[in-house]
Amino acid sequence: MKKILALVIIVIIALFAGWYAFIYYASYSEGTRSGELIKFSHKGTIIKTWEGEVSQGISGAQIFSFSVEGKNKDIIKKLETFQGRYVKLKYKERFSKVSWLGDTKYFIIDVIEEESPHFRNK
Repeated sequence: MKKILALVIIVIIALFAGWYAFIYYASYSEGTRSGELIKFSHKGTIIKTWEGEVSQGISGAQIFSFSVEGKNKDIIKKLETFQGRYVKLKYKERFSKVSWLGDTKYFIIDVIEEESPHFRNK
C-alpha cells in the first residue's frame, strides 16, 4: 500500500513539474507592442509580481497588459524610468498564466524607448 501511495505522489509531482516546465519554457508567440507606458507597479499580497499597461491608442481604448519576471532587474529599472513615455515592448506569450509569475500570459523580454508617432512633426 505504501508503494502505491508513493508511486501516486511521484506521478502527481512529475505531472505538475512537466506542466510547469511546458508553461514556463515553451512560448506560444513572441512579438512587439508599442504605446505609452501608463502603469507599472509591484503588486500582490503574498506573492508580489510586476505588472504594467501600455496604451496603444490616443483615447486609451486599447490597453495591453503585461507582466515582468522579478529576475529581470534591468527591464524593471527601464520600465520605472520610462513611465509616461512611448515605449516598444518585446514580449513572450506563454500558453497559460501562472499566478506566482504574473497576472498575464505576456512577459516582457526587452524594452526600448521610442519617439511617439503622435508628436513626431511638432
